[in-house]
Amino acid sequence: MGKIVRYITEDGSAFIVSADTTDIVKKMEEIHKPSAVVTAALGRLLTASSIMGVMLKGKDDSITLRLNGDGPAGSFIAVSDSNGNARGYVQNKIVEIPLNDKGKLDVKGAVGTSGYLYVMKDIGLKEPFIGTTEIISGEIAEDITNYFAVSEQTPSVCALGVLVNPDLTVNCAGGFLIQLLPGCPDETVTAIERSLEDIPSVTEMLSSGLSAEDIAVKAMKELKIEKLDESTAEYRCNCSKERVEAALISTGIESLKEMAESKIDTKVECHFCDKVYNFTSEDINLLIDNSL
Repeated sequence: MGKIVRYITEDGSAFIVSADTTDIVKKMEEIHKPSAVVTAALGRLLTASSIMGVMLKGKDDSITLRLNGDGPAGSFIAVSDSNGNARGYVQNKIVEIPLNDKGKLDVKGAVGTSGYLYVMKDIGLKEPFIGTTEIISGEIAEDITNYFAVSEQTPSVCALGVLVNPDLTVNCAGGFLIQLLPGCPDETVTAIERSLEDIPSVTEMLSSGLSAEDIAVKAMKELKIEKLDESTAEYRCNCSKERVEAALISTGIESLKEMAESKIDTKVECHFCDKVYNFTSEDINLLIDNSL
C-alpha cells in the first residue's frame, strides 16, 4: 500500500503533502507493461494525482489529471479519489527514446514540451471544476507547480520521482508538494528555500530507506511542523459490469440493436485495469429490453 502524510507548519502558514507511491506505480506497471520512460512519466502523474487527491475535502470527491503533450507517448491520464487511490493509462505505452543528457530516462522527451495540462475536480457540483495550463517542462513536477501558480494562484513546490529497474519493474516512486498559505511570512519562505537547496531527489531518498514522513521532515527541516493526518492508498480501478452496461446503454437503442444484430460478441476493455467485459447478442438484447 502507498502512504501519504500531511504536515502543517506550527504557525499554519505552509503545509506539505508527502507520498510513497511505490506500490501504486508497481501495480500500474504490472497491468500496463509500459516501456521504462513511460512508466516513469505515468508514475509521476499518478503520484501527483494521489497527492492532489488527498487535498480534496469531500469523501466522494475525485480529481483527474490529463497531460496532452506533443511527445510520442501521447495523452496521459491519472485519476485519484480523496483517499489518494489512483488509476491511470497512457495513449502509447511503448516509447523507446535515448536517455537524456544526464543519463536518465527522458520523461520530457516522452511527454513533450508543448501542449496542455488539464486538472478536473469533481467536488459534487453540477459541473466539475476544470483548470488548464500550458506544459512548460514535460518533466511533470514543474508543470504541476506551474498549474497551481497560474490556475489556483497558490505558490507551490512539487517534486516527483520514479526509479525503474533494468528489468522494467519499479524500484520506488513518490513525491511531495509544499504550498504556502495566505499571509505566509517571508522568513518561512526563506526557510523552505534553504531546506530545498540541497535536498536529494525523491528517488534517492526513497531508495536510501526514507519514509514519506522522513521526506516531509527533510523538506521542511528548518521549520517546526505538525502531522495533520496519514493515509494508505493503492492502485484502484472502479470499473464494473454495471458501469460498462450503463455506458453501452448511453450509446442509444439503435447502436445496441446494431450490436445485437451483428451476432458478434461485444468486447469492452477498461483502459485503467485492462479488464475485458464480454457481451453476447443475448446480453445486448437484455440491455435493450431493460432500457425500453
